[in-house]
Amino acid sequence: MEKNENISIAKMVGKNLKHARRSKGISQAVIAKELNKYQSDYSDYETGQIELDYQKIVYLCKRFDITPNDLFDFKY
Repeated sequence: MEKNENISIAKMVGKNLKHARRSKGISQAVIAKELNKYQSDYSDYETGQIELDYQKIVYLCKRFDITPNDLFDFKY
């Protein structure tokens, strides 16, 4: 996978993460605290500046009641 593909995937995941969080009416500050992060760090996940690790993906999918397929925009 090329570097540009990683960047676009991170941005797509961030956009879907932001949508899922907002649809639940939860602030970035609340989720950041749950993840033991600063709000600005969590914001970087939603803008695609920082990629999520596996543990965070699993946690956030459960927290927002979505699947990894939803997060990564996989259609089957």
